[in-house]
Amino acid sequence: MSDQTPAGVHRTDAPNGLTILSEHLPGRRTVAFGAWVRFGTVHETREQMGLAHLLEHMVFKGTATRSARDLAFALESLGGSLDAYTEREFTSYQARVLDRHLQQAVDVVGDLIFQPKLDAADLTLERQVILEEIGMVDDTPDDVVFDLHNEALWGVHPHAWRILGTRETVSALTTDDLQTLWRTQYQPARLVVAAAGNVTHAQLLEVLGAAGWLDRPAGPSTGPVVPAVTPRLGERVHHARKDISQVHVVLGGPATPVSDPRRHAFGLLGTLVGGGMSSRLFQRVREELGYAYSVYHFHSPYADTGAHGVYLASAPETAQRALDAAREILADVAAHGVSEAELEAGKQQLAGQLVMSLESVSARMYRAATSALYHEPVRTIDELLEEVAAVDAEQVAEVARQFFDPTRATLVSLGPRSVR
Repeated sequence: MSDQTPAGVHRTDAPNGLTILSEHLPGRRTVAFGAWVRFGTVHETREQMGLAHLLEHMVFKGTATRSARDLAFALESLGGSLDAYTEREFTSYQARVLDRHLQQAVDVVGDLIFQPKLDAADLTLERQVILEEIGMVDDTPDDVVFDLHNEALWGVHPHAWRILGTRETVSALTTDDLQTLWRTQYQPARLVVAAAGNVTHAQLLEVLGAAGWLDRPAGPSTGPVVPAVTPRLGERVHHARKDISQVHVVLGGPATPVSDPRRHAFGLLGTLVGGGMSSRLFQRVREELGYAYSVYHFHSPYADTGAHGVYLASAPETAQRALDAAREILADVAAHGVSEAELEAGKQQLAGQLVMSLESVSARMYRAATSALYHEPVRTIDELLEEVAAVDAEQVAEVARQFFDPTRATLVSLGPRSVR
């Protein structure tokens, strides 16, 4: 039995625990299909750091019915694509194909999830690939500084773990670790699948049944418990590196989680502060002062918390002045909120971003899956626009006071000279 939301998303909770969502988008000629495993970096122990990401890589090394080469060609030869990624709270496998190739996409993704080989010989090779990936990130300071900021902000909590893991943890992981994770988490009761595009819900259920998804036993229905999180505010940490020419800075702290009713007020404020060329940060730090090429505000919401802040990169001789200018903007927002003119402009910008972000079939698929992963209703576009329109200056001011005060933020810098 399936239910349909006012937003046009159908949902079926299968007897084996599999959660199935779809949105039919007439006029499209493609379908996006994905599966989300309810296991990510926050579910790992410190010693296991990188395990979810390693398993995501390993399933592509071959399955009971397909070699690694077969997997690579299975959808690309049809003009489609196959991808996967590991997040802090989930691991996702996604395909994009012509509508007539949905069965092949469902079959291939099911093969990856339910029938990986996980051979020791393949682990030796793929471990080296991931060590190279870690090395590539280490050579990219604007990636590294975010990992360092997470560690400073979250301490020993799993939100501080690196998604790729470290050289030490990845080198210590074994096929037994992979098998245990796969056996306990890659099961129907721990999965959400979603599709969007030229597909009806009945068609999706039919192809899932033909590929064997609905006949598999449920498996465990629960995963590791994520411990309560307490951020470490006001930390100031510098990591010296003489081999790079800029100082990379992240100044940030905790933020609203996914389901927080203040999410639109937070998004609006983040947009005004550092969401584009018209933002205060860009106009002041880059356009007026010329202290940075890259400067912006970021926000990563999670189930239990969130993280946000300002990133900038500047030459050693101007980095402190760039940071001071960013702090002035944050302090002004925290103390005074935003003007009515800014508020209305921010609403227009946020509303436009929300609508345009839902134009693709992949975005619609992700929206459907997210509703189940975070136990949220699927809102229509009109409902989203109404929520944005309802944001008022006092809501924005309250968010600014609580989250944007730079004196409470954690500061991490990376480069040849420290900032304070």
